[in-house]
Amino acid sequence: MRKNVVFIIIFLSVSILWSQDRKLEETEKGADISTERSQEPKTSLRRPKDKKEKPPITEYKIITIENDTTYLDTTLSIQKDYKFNYLRRDDFELLPIHNVGQSYNSLAKQEEKDHLLPLFGARSRHFNFMEVGDIRYYHVPTPLTELYFKTTFEQGQQLDAFFTINTSPRLNLSVAYKGVRSLGKFQHALTSSGNFRATTSYVTKNNRYRVRMHFVTQDLLNEENGGLSPQGINQYLAQAEFVGEESEFKDRGSISVNFQDAQNKLLGKRFYLDHQFAILKKTDSTASGISVGHIMDITDKRYLFDQATIAPNDLLGKSYVSANLSDNVALEDFTNQVFLEFNNQWLGTLRVLGENSNYNYGYNSLLNRADGSGNTTSITNRIKGDVYTVGGEYSNTYKGFNLFADGKSIVSGDFEGTYFNVGAGYDLNDQYGVLTKISSSSVAPNYNFLLYQSDYINYNWQNDFKNTETQKLEVTLKAKRIAELEASYSTINNYSYFTKNADLAIVPLQYVDNIDVLKVKLTQGLKYWKLGLDNTIMYQNVQGGDNIYNVPEFVSRNSLYYEDHWFKKKALFLQAGITFKYFSGYKADGYDPVLSEFYVQNVEEIGAYPQFDIFFNGKVRQTRIYFKFENIGEAFQQNNEFSAPGYATRDAVLRFGLVWNFFL
Repeated sequence: MRKNVVFIIIFLSVSILWSQDRKLEETEKGADISTERSQEPKTSLRRPKDKKEKPPITEYKIITIENDTTYLDTTLSIQKDYKFNYLRRDDFELLPIHNVGQSYNSLAKQEEKDHLLPLFGARSRHFNFMEVGDIRYYHVPTPLTELYFKTTFEQGQQLDAFFTINTSPRLNLSVAYKGVRSLGKFQHALTSSGNFRATTSYVTKNNRYRVRMHFVTQDLLNEENGGLSPQGINQYLAQAEFVGEESEFKDRGSISVNFQDAQNKLLGKRFYLDHQFAILKKTDSTASGISVGHIMDITDKRYLFDQATIAPNDLLGKSYVSANLSDNVALEDFTNQVFLEFNNQWLGTLRVLGENSNYNYGYNSLLNRADGSGNTTSITNRIKGDVYTVGGEYSNTYKGFNLFADGKSIVSGDFEGTYFNVGAGYDLNDQYGVLTKISSSSVAPNYNFLLYQSDYINYNWQNDFKNTETQKLEVTLKAKRIAELEASYSTINNYSYFTKNADLAIVPLQYVDNIDVLKVKLTQGLKYWKLGLDNTIMYQNVQGGDNIYNVPEFVSRNSLYYEDHWFKKKALFLQAGITFKYFSGYKADGYDPVLSEFYVQNVEEIGAYPQFDIFFNGKVRQTRIYFKFENIGEAFQQNNEFSAPGYATRDAVLRFGLVWNFFL
């Protein structure tokens, strides 16, 4: 609690101090919108002379942590339809489990962003967890509000409300909250989550000093039912035989599940500060600039699994307690980075950095466990220490080529780790371009593999796993009017995974040989008259691994739609069509509710079935309205498919939502 108060006081104090400067500056019409890395947006804002004149939409700027700058997009497109979901991003490579806010199985393995220390566990709960790279900063000529709403399953709703304002051309404040609550159709499947974030960005009048900071607090709760019980699976499959008749199991709440008294929760808080001072300022008359900077990241995470009574022994095994089981693990990470940045209009931008991270992960008690032969094994309660890191970043544009490279390496500490990326892009013109990238990383598996304690006896281990090593080559070809092709080839060594042993207990393992993964993804959009056809096709091939890296070979999504302006003065832009989804059958990973992790299984196969969504979308001014009948084929033939072993996929459902922007 004390940390939270300190974070809020710092955040508000700095914001209030800087907000005293409210002088407005005038600039020429037309904002500089850049998508190049390390390009700072201009700090001035054009105020229209005529109060009825509205600033152009291009002046409402959105800035990433890497300084990539875009502007607010209020258009309606098929890509916007793909992103109108719980995650608010395209989920083509994900397979949702039945309720909104639950986890996703993977149609393509999810790749974590570059890091050197082990990640916090419970990875299946992190799809909606906002990390540093997910936070956006803003620069707007007038206050901007965005409201997102979408219906859920049974009782509940989704809401994402956002507001940002520039109190002066140099100071921006934003605040947002994303909340989801959905009861779900099956027993004990409630989801409830909240993501609060607040940001501040400021640049001094002489543009020598800039600062960005944010505060985020997140709370993601899921009730766990362990999936359908063996009896429940029979009930779920049997209801498909009652096509045209009423089945008692058409009511999903009557289907048996494994347990009804467990839940897990992922909590997180973060304060992030990034500030930089220009010792030598780069201007029109000065070709070079030198800056020093500091980044501070204070992150706390906690994962809890609670269960009132003990599950059947054949599901999760025996336990140390007879009731009120409770697992609780936490991570505290305090990272400071200092850097020196050199910028030259011919040589590019070079940043050299040093970093220190203090980490403290674990539990509040030691565990001494006796085996059948009378020997005792001790499992520690903490993994903590300091690591020191050096690294660098480089970017430049040379004769039409966009060159970039970055990397870091741990030079001192109990962990070893390194990564680097190097690549080049070339745009022939606005229509055609190519990008190539080579990357390599060596990093320890997430903390769940290294140390876990639980009241369930089988869920206790301590491991000294080797680093997972990955080498990857990526090529992207862009032809705007034809297609976009992304291809990658990866080699993975010491791949870490969970699986079930002969006693049906979850165990962490490593595969010491190489796994080779080829992934090719084609995206194509065609338009004729008022009709559009959008195709996304992905092919994957895995060599090695002895069936531990399981993904479907083929995944497809195809949308055929009509769009046009209707009514007087084109008041309504209408978009309506159908989306077809398909993935080839494969032995999908199973889901473990105690760890909140997916595990490898090679018994049950899912997939090889089509899904159809019908959508009617419209845009009125800055409001986008969405109607979608999801998985409509199951309305005529009862659904009996799975998203993971024991976990049903979503039934047919009609859903409604909107995204509404306000400009003051």
